[in-house]
Amino acid sequence: MPKVVDHHERRTLIADALLRVAARDGLEAVSLRHVATEAGVTSGMVQHYFRTKDEMMHFALGVVRERNEARITAAVTRLGPTPTPREFLQAFLTGLLPLDDASRADGLVALAFLAYAAVRPEAGASLRQDAPQLFAYIADQIRTAQAAGTAHAGVDPDAAATGLLGLTEGLGLYLLTGQTTPETALKTLDAHLAFVFSAS
Repeated sequence: MPKVVDHHERRTLIADALLRVAARDGLEAVSLRHVATEAGVTSGMVQHYFRTKDEMMHFALGVVRERNEARITAAVTRLGPTPTPREFLQAFLTGLLPLDDASRADGLVALAFLAYAAVRPEAGASLRQDAPQLFAYIADQIRTAQAAGTAHAGVDPDAAATGLLGLTEGLGLYLLTGQTTPETALKTLDAHLAFVFSAS
């Protein structure tokens, strides 16, 4: 009986190898050959699943997203069935920060991809498509809190959403480059959330 090949599992194995190479050696070290060596497979197998480096990068970024979503979902689930908008956003935005070894490794890959996409606009197309939905989702949480009287009525929800997400990404960059500590990053995020969700 022929062996059944799990193609998604093999693609994920290769993507995990790409993540390790990128986190350890930087994105410039990523190549079909290096990823094949890291994964313990042949270059031919890598090329079977990914024709180009761009295809590998997009799939690897998808793996990072899935891991981030799993961390955020777990954090939000721990809040119980009816978290307040502030509790929800605190858990959501904290889940985006590289606060441990696993999220730091994923963060290094995401950072490398952003640098890669900055000089290859076509590579960053998916990021540009996702951003408006993310901003709108955060803004809706703020509007819900404003309607309940638990967020600052004078805050523009769209501007606040952009600011909170930009702050979180900036803090993530500072954490990855050692410019701040997890404690300071969390304290800073909490201070900005406290302002947005003040009832005054």
